[in-house]
Amino acid sequence: MENTAPVKKQVVFSAIQPSGTITLGNYLGAIRNWVKMQDEYSCIYALADLHTITVRQEPAQMRRNIIDAYASILACGIDVEKSLFFIQSHVPTHAQIAWILNCYTQFGELSRMTQFKDKSKKHADNINAGLFTYPSLMAGDILLYQADKVPVGADQKQHIELTCDIAKRFNGLYGNVFKIPEGFIPKNGARVMSLQNPLNKMSKSDENVNGCVHLLDSPEVIMKKFKRAVTDSDACVRYAEGKDGVNNLMTIYGAVTGKTFEEIENEFAGKGYGDFKTAVGEAVVEELRPIRERYERLVADKGYLAECYRKADEIAYKISSRTLDKVMKKVGFIK
Repeated sequence: MENTAPVKKQVVFSAIQPSGTITLGNYLGAIRNWVKMQDEYSCIYALADLHTITVRQEPAQMRRNIIDAYASILACGIDVEKSLFFIQSHVPTHAQIAWILNCYTQFGELSRMTQFKDKSKKHADNINAGLFTYPSLMAGDILLYQADKVPVGADQKQHIELTCDIAKRFNGLYGNVFKIPEGFIPKNGARVMSLQNPLNKMSKSDENVNGCVHLLDSPEVIMKKFKRAVTDSDACVRYAEGKDGVNNLMTIYGAVTGKTFEEIENEFAGKGYGDFKTAVGEAVVEELRPIRERYERLVADKGYLAECYRKADEIAYKISSRTLDKVMKKVGFIK
């Protein structure tokens, strides 16, 4: 007799910090893939606000950022009926497991994390313990949900490797407690660079305001930023080494239109950078227009947003508590 039992979907976990407005880079690199994965996987997404306070935040602004980020991500297409999308600080199991995993993470491992070194240089006046140990919190975020896959950018690969090392170490001592997750860089996740310094990743903390396009920028602002984008003196739209500005614009245009680099080169053969920048800007404006409109509707309905995250917080707590209870029992805590 044929087995007709439904195939259990693999669990995907991913999180994003609400440390300011979401950028075009966040959207094309991660959030758009979150939306695409909702039908194929059992998706668990978090707004990682505990991670955010490793850098000093202004409290009222942080509260606004959390609501804005939650509304923005729903506006991008995260469906609360298909995916779990919760606020990390509302689920206390995350802070609890972070402490336990701190005790199973070696000082040397944490000191090798390149992001810690980078952020320490940027925030030399506030090199706090949280900045140092936050990869253990990130490991806890993932391991609590027994995630199969974790979509990450190239800059987070090191943290996923550490998560696997911590999980293997713990399992080696106490048996099969954690599922070993697999980090993967989605094929269609575009790595978007700064429009003003294309050697650096697009970042909301870019000192040059024209370097970063925000999800909620007006069409006029988006067009202005693309028209000011750095290119080169070659005046030829082609993807090649040393043409970082043009390569970045081609990456963005390809991600938004679905066109290959070859198709883009043919489209703009014999045309100047002015035409190309205008076309990229217009394509981005049209991609973001429905998101901005949905965001405006969502952010105006605080009651609906609260209903969404409270329901998700409760479910996340139930799921994560199962793992935390097992971990605490294995370590030797009494109930």
